[in-house]
Amino acid sequence: MSAISGMTGFGRADGAEGDWTWSVEARSVNGRNLEVRFRGPPGFDGLERHAKSAAQVRLSRGQVTLGVQAKRDLGVASLKVNQDILAHYLTLANQLAEEGATPPSADGLLSLRGVLEAPEEVDDAEARAAVEAAMALSIDQALDALKISRDREGSQLLPVVMDFIGRIAALVVRAETEASAQTDAIRERFARRMTELAPDAPGLEDRIFLEAASLATKADVREELDRLAAHVASAHTLLQQPPAGRKLDFLMQEFMREANTLCSKSATTALTGIGLELKAVIEQLREQVQNVE
Repeated sequence: MSAISGMTGFGRADGAEGDWTWSVEARSVNGRNLEVRFRGPPGFDGLERHAKSAAQVRLSRGQVTLGVQAKRDLGVASLKVNQDILAHYLTLANQLAEEGATPPSADGLLSLRGVLEAPEEVDDAEARAAVEAAMALSIDQALDALKISRDREGSQLLPVVMDFIGRIAALVVRAETEASAQTDAIRERFARRMTELAPDAPGLEDRIFLEAASLATKADVREELDRLAAHVASAHTLLQQPPAGRKLDFLMQEFMREANTLCSKSATTALTGIGLELKAVIEQLREQVQNVE
C-alpha cells in the first residue's frame, strides 16, 4: 500500500553565497487547501514566487509558512565614522563632564547611533542574481525536508486509520447479523401488543402479518449496510491513491449519514447500540483523517 502523508511537519536549510548567509525554515499544519505564506529579505522579490511554485509541486494541502532569514557581512574594515555626528556627541559629552559626569570612552562613543556607518550595499545585477538563485535552492531543500517530515507523519498515521476502518467493517458485519433478526422481533412485538389490546378482533392474525410486514419494510437497513460496506472498500482504495485527504473528508460524511439512518431505522436495542458505536468510531476516524494530506 502506498504511504499517505500528513500535513504537519518542519524543514530547514542553510546557505551562503558571497558575503551573504541565510537560513530557511518551512513549517506546515493542517488545512483544507494549500496555503503558502512567505517572508523573505528585502530586495529579493523573486523568492516569494519561487517558494509558492515549489510548494505546489511538492504539496497539495496544508497551511505552509516559509521564512528566509538573511544577513550580509560587510566586515569591520568597511565601516566609516561619521565625523559630524561624533563631534556633536563629543561636545555634549564634554559639557556633561564639566558638570561632573564620567567622561565618555571610545567604545561608548562608537556604539552611539549614527557614529558608525556601513557603505551603501550596492550589488551588480549578476551578483544579486547569484545570491537569489542560491537562496531559491535552499528554499527547495527546506521544502524537501518538510515533505520528508510530513511523509513520516503519514507512515505513523496509516496504521491508526487502517485500524479504525477495520473496526467499522467489523461493526457492519455485527449490524448485518443483528438486522436479520429485526423482522421476527417486529412481528413478535406487534403481535403481543395487538393481542393485549384486541384479543378477539376478527382477522387478527392476518392484520398482524400485514402490519408487521409494513413495519419491517420501513425498518429494513440492508441498503444502509450495503453502502457502509462499499464505503469501507472505497476507503481502502483511497489510501492506495494519495493524496487522499480531501476525498476521505467527503467519505466521512457519507459514513456518518448511513450510520445516522441505521440508528433511526433500528427496531432493536442491540442494533441501536451497534449504530451508536459505529458513529463513535466514524467520528474518531474523521479526526484522524483531518491530518491526512
